[in-house]
Amino acid sequence: MTEYGRGEGSEPWHPEDPLYGDGGWGGQQAQEGQQSPYGGQPQHYPEQPQQPQYGDWGNGRQAAYGQAQQHYQQQHQQQYGEQQYNQQQYNQQQYNQQYDQQQYGAQPQQQYDNGDWATGTHSHVQYAASDPYGQQGMAYGGQQPDHYGTPDAYPPPEPPSRRRAEPEPRTDWDPGPDQGEHAFFAGGGDDDDSDDEAGDGGGRGDRRGRGGKEKKRRSGCACLVVLLVLGGGVGGVGYFGYQYYQDRFAPAPDFAGEGTSQIVTVEIPKGATGAAIGRALKAAGVVKSVDAFVSAQSQNPEGNKIQAGAYLLKKQMSAESAVAMMLDPKSQNNVLVKPGERNISVYQAIDEQLELSSGTTKKVAEKQYDSLGLPSWADDNKEIKDPLEGFLYPGTYPAAKGMKPETVLKEMVAQAARKYDQFGVEAKAKALKLKSPLQVVTVASLVQAEGKTIEDYRKMAEVVYNRLDLANPETYGLLQFDSTFNYLKNESNIDISESEINNNKDPYNTYTQKGLPPGPIGNPGDVAMKATLDPTKDGWYYFVAVDGVSKTEFAKTHAEFQRLKDKFNESSGS
Repeated sequence: MTEYGRGEGSEPWHPEDPLYGDGGWGGQQAQEGQQSPYGGQPQHYPEQPQQPQYGDWGNGRQAAYGQAQQHYQQQHQQQYGEQQYNQQQYNQQQYNQQYDQQQYGAQPQQQYDNGDWATGTHSHVQYAASDPYGQQGMAYGGQQPDHYGTPDAYPPPEPPSRRRAEPEPRTDWDPGPDQGEHAFFAGGGDDDDSDDEAGDGGGRGDRRGRGGKEKKRRSGCACLVVLLVLGGGVGGVGYFGYQYYQDRFAPAPDFAGEGTSQIVTVEIPKGATGAAIGRALKAAGVVKSVDAFVSAQSQNPEGNKIQAGAYLLKKQMSAESAVAMMLDPKSQNNVLVKPGERNISVYQAIDEQLELSSGTTKKVAEKQYDSLGLPSWADDNKEIKDPLEGFLYPGTYPAAKGMKPETVLKEMVAQAARKYDQFGVEAKAKALKLKSPLQVVTVASLVQAEGKTIEDYRKMAEVVYNRLDLANPETYGLLQFDSTFNYLKNESNIDISESEINNNKDPYNTYTQKGLPPGPIGNPGDVAMKATLDPTKDGWYYFVAVDGVSKTEFAKTHAEFQRLKDKFNESSGS
């Protein structure tokens, strides 16, 4: 590369020479009579409108350029074959145009003529033709720095007189002159932008000149915010502290006295806790707070005896008075269904509790029984006297003035359906060789009606199942229960003549009709139901209430039964 240097003679241009490389773009002036830093001769457009030919160069430079051209042609032909390096056919103007079109969008030649660079003549900066092989820089300028491979390559740098200082870089997150000051305390936002744009012309540089008043205003706002936050925190702590004290140590809010003259009915469901009762009373306006009622109930020795039901209470009572009134039977508006009780008796109790005319509830039951929630297997034959019989499950039910009879009946039927489902009567019917779940309930009603003690119920259930066997050698399928005859007569008589019984052909008369009655004859309770599902297996067929009241004796044969019957007749004096 040394034989293509820019200096005259055969010695290479030493890199330490001040004019080595592209001095023109480094800020030096292009002197007249000196070679262009890109390999061209200084040109004067008024005198030489066209580009000089290679033959016009003197002082041995033409020979040097010819050697360089021949060197590149040989190198190009050896490396690329078909392509020819025809750089001699293009003048300097064509090189500039081709370079501009390919690299810089066909920008025209640039001329700089001002007091800082020129000396009275135009220094024509010429760009060499595009060199795809990276060789031209060595041919025309020796080891010249490639300005077009740097970030300053495009656009070309301005002359020194036209250069302006670049603005100091600033980012959006730059806090400005107040280093470390948060934007919240320093203002910022739209106010800062408006100050910069509508100020005294200082622009963003005026940030450094803002006075102390602005900082004081911002600091004051920050202090106010901090005070508000701290004040709110102290207030919140105080409020919750007061609530904690009220909840833990202060007495619960409570009314004073026996209450007003206004009477309300409050219904307490089964299984309700003291807190649940307190919530119901508070919702009705009886007590002022749940905690007051719970405290009063726990302090009363009888407080845990409050049961489910409907209660007549006064509004705005003290919790202590409310507990005492709920323990008084006079305030309890309930209907109690006893185990074995018939529906006709339950209907009368509902009428009395709701203060309705006699027979009102019975009429509702007859007309609306199918809409009260009976199980699908209930009322399975037309001979049933009352479809609700056996489905008003024993228990205590709310019944206060103003309530409708169907409301009370629905609750009873719903309880029966839940209980029978728990006992699994549908599955037990098949195991006990009964035709339907309804027959299970019917057997339980017979057990409940004839049994006297808990010990009697399982034996009584076995008596029923043994007698239902049509092939048994004792009764041949006849139950012969007085309770069924009394049911159809709506009476409770243990002294029935045989002629009266034998002449009655009602389906419920088990003396003349084999098998079970069409339906239950009362409402069995839990004990009778359990005994029905788990009878004894001792072979019992007969029973006699020897004292007529509470004592029942059982027998396996008719002869044993006859002796028990004689014993009963002796005790009764008949």
